[in-house]
Amino acid sequence: MTPSFETDVLIVGGGPVGLTLAMDLAQRGVEVAVVELRREGEPPSVKCNHVAARSMELFRRLGVARKLRDAGLPADYPNDVAYKTTMLGTELTRIEIPCRRDRYDAKGGPDTWWPTPEPPHRINQIFLEPVLFAHAVSTPRLTLHNRVEFVDFTQDEEGVSAVARALDGGGTLSFKARYLIGCDGGKSEVRRKIGAKLVGDAVVQRVQSSYIRAPSLLGLQSGKRAWVNFSLNPRRSGSVYAIDGRETFLIHNYLREDEADFDSVDRDWAIRTILGVDADFRYKIITKEDWFGRRLVADSFRDRRVFLCGDSAHLWVPYAGYGMNAGLADAANLAWLMAAHLNGWGEAAILDAYVSERQPITEQVSHFAMNHAHAMAKQRGAVPAEIEDETPEGEAARAKLGRNAYDLNVQQYCCGGLNFGYYYDRSPIIAYDGEPHPAYSMAEFTPSTVPGCRTPHIWLKDGTSLYDAMGHDYTLLRFDPAVEVEPLLRAAASRRVPMRLLDIVSDEAPALYKQKLVLSRPDQHVAWRGDAVPADPLALIDRVRGAGGKR
Repeated sequence: MTPSFETDVLIVGGGPVGLTLAMDLAQRGVEVAVVELRREGEPPSVKCNHVAARSMELFRRLGVARKLRDAGLPADYPNDVAYKTTMLGTELTRIEIPCRRDRYDAKGGPDTWWPTPEPPHRINQIFLEPVLFAHAVSTPRLTLHNRVEFVDFTQDEEGVSAVARALDGGGTLSFKARYLIGCDGGKSEVRRKIGAKLVGDAVVQRVQSSYIRAPSLLGLQSGKRAWVNFSLNPRRSGSVYAIDGRETFLIHNYLREDEADFDSVDRDWAIRTILGVDADFRYKIITKEDWFGRRLVADSFRDRRVFLCGDSAHLWVPYAGYGMNAGLADAANLAWLMAAHLNGWGEAAILDAYVSERQPITEQVSHFAMNHAHAMAKQRGAVPAEIEDETPEGEAARAKLGRNAYDLNVQQYCCGGLNFGYYYDRSPIIAYDGEPHPAYSMAEFTPSTVPGCRTPHIWLKDGTSLYDAMGHDYTLLRFDPAVEVEPLLRAAASRRVPMRLLDIVSDEAPALYKQKLVLSRPDQHVAWRGDAVPADPLALIDRVRGAGGKR
């Protein structure tokens, strides 16, 4: 007899995006099942070295930020980004980023001023994922099925019926769910089944990548250590990421346009040239992690009851750490929308907001990443021949390249705009008021309460983070206690929309919040603002719950 499982949501793929989405849904009262190809505890490949501040804000809400912060590199290991002629060569410049021990308290750095309760965190996925898995296992209403391969599905007006295969026994499993979400990566079977296609730029760059063990490497390095060392010289440019802060490193060798494929460059020669070591230096390759940088976005994120999330929906060059982090933003968006509907207060149309909000942002951010990849390739290709010369000309060349490397790359490694500047400008569940959204770049942003923007974070008078005080649902922020809000709260209650009133007392508020009322969504984006409750409060409530066209 075929084992059968029933759940509200079936997620295909138990990587960081799938696990985060599952935890968010489960914490919102939704029954979730996750099917994952790998065994319990089987490590992922060595990729994704950065968790963005916006992602850490999400993990804070899920109760796992502290555990993640305590994992990865040693607590005192510098998170700096250093640019050198080789890893062991002359330093050109350095982007100083605090170690995790000092992350909450450090001042004076290019990202230490950010308006967030959770700064970014440098951690490789091999350390990140086990923490998320352990947290997911302990989450009520969440069931993990490891060593299970998704095979196929059918859907109708009532739900989705999926078939999967148990890899260790060969048996068939069946699942019945209200919705199915594909978090199954770049080769997504769910994407293929719904007929969606990745479109864009198939190859932006090629990287010969090697995960190595080199116990003696750090002992050869003089000066301050760094989380990543970029080597810039005419022979070979590449980057060296510290993985465990002791003996393991990930080395990216960026192939040039005239190099045909990954095997066209001698791997050992490239590694030694990037490190700046001779033939006597000993290291061991653990795995080869060669990859293509792409800019591809699915032409559809949804087919009725089936959704795509993370790499199944988009692939691009992982600059600014925005491969996995964009997927986590997808998850944060889809989780509350789907929970709203499954919990009965959001109409089915609320789910339309996922595509309306996330697909345009995904397309936009993919261009940020691709353009930065092109700019970095141009810089690597223009390293002057005299860069390593101990001459006045060599010194001048190093100073110039150092300045240029800093200016180009601080926007990638301290990408405030991609964390806090993006906005949703075409959502069916946001009440826009005509004011344009402030422009943003990879690095630059302007905190704003224009509907669709991220709700500006502030610290309350008692030292509490605004986001901690808001909680998991809609929050009506009131900056003048004299403003009458009962009609809006009653309208929300009549539609069973969870909404709490939060009176704000903060010295930071006047500079950022000009209206007396701001309605913040469960994902900390502004849904509406005003100086008084609207004349038809029920119309606003219906809009934010996906029933705007029903009255």
